Amino acid sequence: MQQITIRRPDDWHLHLRDGAMLNAVAPETARHFGRAIIMPNLVPPVVTGDQAAAYRDRILAALPEGAEFEPLMTLYLTEDTDPDDLARAHADGLIKAVKLYPAGATTNSASGVRDFDKVRPVLEKMAEIGCPMCVHGEVVDDDIDIFDREAVFIDRVLDPLRQKTPDLRVVMEHITTKQGVDYAATGGDALGATITTHHLVINRNAILVGGIKPHYYCLPVAKREEHRLALRAAATSGDSSYFLGTDSAPHLDEAKLSPCGCAGCFTATNTMSILAEVFEQDNALDKLEGFASLHGPKFYGLAANEATLTLTKGDAVSYPTEIKTAEGPVTVFDPMMPLHWQVS
Repeated sequence: MQQITIRRPDDWHLHLRDGAMLNAVAPETARHFGRAIIMPNLVPPVVTGDQAAAYRDRILAALPEGAEFEPLMTLYLTEDTDPDDLARAHADGLIKAVKLYPAGATTNSASGVRDFDKVRPVLEKMAEIGCPMCVHGEVVDDDIDIFDREAVFIDRVLDPLRQKTPDLRVVMEHITTKQGVDYAATGGDALGATITTHHLVINRNAILVGGIKPHYYCLPVAKREEHRLALRAAATSGDSSYFLGTDSAPHLDEAKLSPCGCAGCFTATNTMSILAEVFEQDNALDKLEGFASLHGPKFYGLAANEATLTLTKGDAVSYPTEIKTAEGPVTVFDPMMPLHWQVS
């Protein structure tokens, strides 16, 4: 197969930041994607409907003229979230989901949840109105190994939470383990999981072998090879429990390369080429449209995009190594393999 045409894809987990960074990276996503679930972990975070509306307007202003891209907004769940404000924003169509960060789990998560009992009224309201919860699924206990945090979160937090609020729709975001893959398949239509581009490509060796590679450091951190293979099997399976959420997370190189480097891989620029390469390697190009374009809209109760996107196979494609912003460069994720598919 030398060419494949699919419905225009969506990104169900995306960081666009704000200010100069937003202006630089928003066009990279809008080039190929029709919609994206926008992460609310700004500083300060997006916690109210008014703040979500203002952020949406800034995103739209950052897009190139004529871009056909819809930002799907979310609210950042805190222990002080107002259930009525959340419900109004959802009823108005302003937000499509609410994001749960355990406090301290990742970039700009300090305002997240520490006591899950304090947010139970909000979760019950979300279940009542059908508003999904997107979960960064890691515990942050000091005594839990960083490579075990996702599996422990499923057992200690996520499963009990879902049992107490069984009607709550949940997206397990950026799963990185076989345990995550297996659990996501148990929840029927009320449970889904996003898988990132980079976790289909790298394991923890990419970060640590031959010297520390900061541009492959992300949270949740990449795991053993057995987990990467489980993620690839899930993504290429055709099972609608799994869909694309790139977690494309831009940071200035200065921040990535600092003594306490930021977590995140910036994949917006070359994701579709990488995915086509991965799916071809696994003899699953016929499943790419489901993963990238159909399963996510199905979970969120939206129609798939009418527009299409065509990928063509040829000589190795070159992408820029960095995106320039007014504040400095952002390195584009290097998949460590030649890419032969490009968007026509």
